[in-house]
Amino acid sequence: MDQVVDRLESAIITGELASGERLSEQAIASSMGISRGPLREALRRLEGRGLIERIPNIGARVTTLLTQNLEEVLVIRESLEALACRLAAQTITAAELKALEAILKRNRSRSSVDRSYHQSPDQDFHLAIIVASGNQKLISILRDDIYYLMRFYRYRSGGRPGRSESVASEHQAIFDALSEHSPEKAEAAMRQHLLNAHASIRNSLPG
Repeated sequence: MDQVVDRLESAIITGELASGERLSEQAIASSMGISRGPLREALRRLEGRGLIERIPNIGARVTTLLTQNLEEVLVIRESLEALACRLAAQTITAAELKALEAILKRNRSRSSVDRSYHQSPDQDFHLAIIVASGNQKLISILRDDIYYLMRFYRYRSGGRPGRSESVASEHQAIFDALSEHSPEKAEAAMRQHLLNAHASIRNSLPG
């Protein structure tokens, strides 16, 4: 089941399945060599991640890239992820800091587009901080409701030239604040990073 979800998620995020494209269960099941049961469960999971939407009298389709939807997600993400970073500064362990530093080192050799999709969730800098917050409700909202949608928008938007270098610097500032266990610095560094990241997404998406 996980493999089916992963294959469909990859097809959606990379554009193999286009934004707004109607999904034929029969065609997908046939191409993947699976039955309708596992496929429907996979589609339900992807719907929960916000990557698929069901339209009355039409059926399932890939989520449409809409500016309004994006703005709603970005407002929520900025507030909640800044809070998660603040909490993480108070609770993050030495082991979590070590793991976060390892992610930073790996990410320096990748472009921002590569980081937004071509890595497993446990290698995501932002998700690691969210988990380190220790607040289970906050983790659930950011991971289950926002994380996959942000991968979708980040990958589709591409990124501005030179943004990777800025991201590395901003991530380092966040890490330094977490290492100091300074809630104020951590929240401010994350909020500034998200403001820059969201501006990049807005400017890069096709009009």
